Amino acid sequence: MTETVLMDVQDNIALLTLNRPEKLNALNYATNDRLLERLDDIEDDDRVRAIILTGAGDRAFSAGGDIPEFSESVKQGPAAAVKAFVRRGQAMTSRLEAFGKPVIAAVNGIAFGGGCEITEAVHLAVASDRALFAKPEINIGIPPTFGGTQRLPRLAGRKRALELLLTGDSFSPDRAMELGLVNRVVPHAELMPAAFELAGRILRHSPLAASRIITAVTRGLNTTIGEGLQIESEQFARMVPTEDIREGLDAWINRRNPVYTGR
Repeated sequence: MTETVLMDVQDNIALLTLNRPEKLNALNYATNDRLLERLDDIEDDDRVRAIILTGAGDRAFSAGGDIPEFSESVKQGPAAAVKAFVRRGQAMTSRLEAFGKPVIAAVNGIAFGGGCEITEAVHLAVASDRALFAKPEINIGIPPTFGGTQRLPRLAGRKRALELLLTGDSFSPDRAMELGLVNRVVPHAELMPAAFELAGRILRHSPLAASRIITAVTRGLNTTIGEGLQIESEQFARMVPTEDIREGLDAWINRRNPVYTGR
């Protein structure tokens, strides 16, 4: 049986690859579940301090949900379809969004539907100049189901998001960067080096501090500024007893490069 999500760990970075190239890396239920299993394994693996997520082959990051599979769930009625398809996809994107280690999407091709929603959910994204994005769910008579109606307006603004959601039109990687979906667009041959370089710049710093920042941003986005500031304060307080904060301060005072242990 083909492994639907490949994993390779090198230099404290886990490379996860959606591995259904013959189906444009469509997110069938097995792929979705396997991605969650991989994240569970990585969460407790001290070797891994950052994750890069990409798609197998030269054509697609992910074309979205596996339509033939979820159409069978739709035939079973609303309860079955929501349980099998919507909850599963939302759990996956929510897991990526709140993951305690930085997750970088390396968008190597088509990122439609669920593939675009993964890009919206992860912490950072680098896109190939061959990438192509779309919110095409309306073309098959449904709204986005993996968080796209919620995250895209928060990233791009209500009117710009609604144009994409209501037309289903595709858009370029440069437009995706303008809308806040990706951080950089690079020539296709430079995609993976650029993603690893970005991860490397993060790995210079305390993994505990990175996790605290991700938590503060993710939780704070959907709160008032006062509640967000309280979350920020709590995340700082969690750093105070750690070795990493003492190392960072001592290194700065003594003008040397810090060596973080993640403790």
